[in-house]
Amino acid sequence: MGNCCVAPNSSSKKKGKKKKKPNPFALDYGATSGFGGGDKLIVLQNPTGRDISQRYDLGREVGRGEFGVTCLAIDVATGEKFACKSISKKKLRTAVDIEDVRREVEIMKHLPKHPNIVRLKDTFEDESAVHIVMELCEGGELFDRIVARGHYTERAAAVVMRTIVEVVETCHRHGVMHRDLKPENFLFANKKESAPLKAIDFGLSIFFKPGERFTEIVGSPYYMAPEVLKRDYGPEIDVWSAGVILYILLCGVPPFWADTEQGVAKAIIGCVIDFKRDPWPKVSDDAKDLIKRMLDSDPKGRLTAQDALEHPWLQDAKKAPNVPLGETVKARLKQFSVMNKLKKRALTVIAEHLSVEEVASIKEKFEIMDTNKKGKINLEEFRVGVQKAGHQIPDADLQILMEAADVDGDGALNYGEFVAISVHLRKLANDEHLHKAFAFFDLNKSGYIEPEELRAALSGEDDSNSDEVINAIMHDVDTDKFDVSLVNAATITWVIDDDPSLYDGRISKEEFAAMMKAGTDWRKASRQYSRERFKSLSLNLIRDGSLQSTNKVR
Repeated sequence: MGNCCVAPNSSSKKKGKKKKKPNPFALDYGATSGFGGGDKLIVLQNPTGRDISQRYDLGREVGRGEFGVTCLAIDVATGEKFACKSISKKKLRTAVDIEDVRREVEIMKHLPKHPNIVRLKDTFEDESAVHIVMELCEGGELFDRIVARGHYTERAAAVVMRTIVEVVETCHRHGVMHRDLKPENFLFANKKESAPLKAIDFGLSIFFKPGERFTEIVGSPYYMAPEVLKRDYGPEIDVWSAGVILYILLCGVPPFWADTEQGVAKAIIGCVIDFKRDPWPKVSDDAKDLIKRMLDSDPKGRLTAQDALEHPWLQDAKKAPNVPLGETVKARLKQFSVMNKLKKRALTVIAEHLSVEEVASIKEKFEIMDTNKKGKINLEEFRVGVQKAGHQIPDADLQILMEAADVDGDGALNYGEFVAISVHLRKLANDEHLHKAFAFFDLNKSGYIEPEELRAALSGEDDSNSDEVINAIMHDVDTDKFDVSLVNAATITWVIDDDPSLYDGRISKEEFAAMMKAGTDWRKASRQYSRERFKSLSLNLIRDGSLQSTNKVR
């Protein structure tokens, strides 16, 4: 198992002078609309058509994300049911947003038909939205299905993991890096026991060529490979993420965990894998060996997806030990799943809040900063303007923010790039987005989220508002002077090692903020905000010398 070295902090791995390339996704942002010049925004290349209503009847909502809503879509000719993700063009504020949507569609078209990859059916684009029609998956999330079964064994985990690794191998064989593998991105096709598990989200996926390296920090905190944090990675990161999923499948908790994003990142860099706690003593050596090989901190020593499929534990998954992993693991998986749903509900509120832009005020600030009246702001103008606006941001951080927002790579911010960065600077400064999300749950405005309010917020989620689940979440998030180190799986009650009266049974604003800042996939609320958080995280890790790692097993 090898050591990882610090990667160069640059956006290109090519030597010599960086050539500026024309940006095919660049937008001309107007003064008031976000898109200017009277030109119509065209996102997709060769969509199926313009008017989706001629082919599909759109029904009930089945999901919601940063850019739009996913609804049930019924083929008017056959009556067949699909899912339709409708993305509002008003919410595609930057060239990067548009590129993300366009690339997601192109990747889904490019991948071959596969029983475990959601199938793209049709695409439509009208003046206001992009509509992506795909296979409907109504069988629920991976962990929910596991928890619902009465008997959960190592063999069941092996069957699931073989499916996930087969998806990774298919993607890599066709030049696609997923970059965001996690349990929530796998759904069962239907409610039948024999339903196939399918990968559903390719929003962060990207095409790659052999030997090509990437620098953008993307993904979800718990599942990120160390080389992503070092901003120098290739397709090996998908195997790492699959290894993290396998660890969770077998014990119910992530291998690298902390109370903050930076803490999670440091745990990933340190790469200490715990095989001592329950149920690891009863887990087979083959399973633990596969995890160690998939979570090798050196990507060159890590198994490829094909190597993993040939590993003894996965080669014939149905022969893996059929020993029950116990109720503790099921209880942990259930809580992990429901906590993700709570965060998802909060992120829906945050997404709406971050979408509100005071364009007139932003335009005025842009014009004041643009002292040369060239329609662009350089780093010095940006620094002066930020200081005048009352933001105390170190020069190194300003440079990273510039790089994050400078889509066309010309070293300056045009109006559209400035819109994106100024909105999110404001939200970063005061956690206003978290206050708005907290207020959504705090129905009686008491300053606390109480059990009944949590139950109301999670109503509609399958099995998410039962007393035991609500109590488990309350105990997990309400950290007032108590230790969450032990759980009795049968009743999901927590042992408090101090005075039980110190647990007040409510979630404060501070506790809510702490929950949201640990392992949250901010991309679900705002991709730009997520990118800025990861840039800042990378800078902090470089500063404190954390970007050194070796694998350790305890």
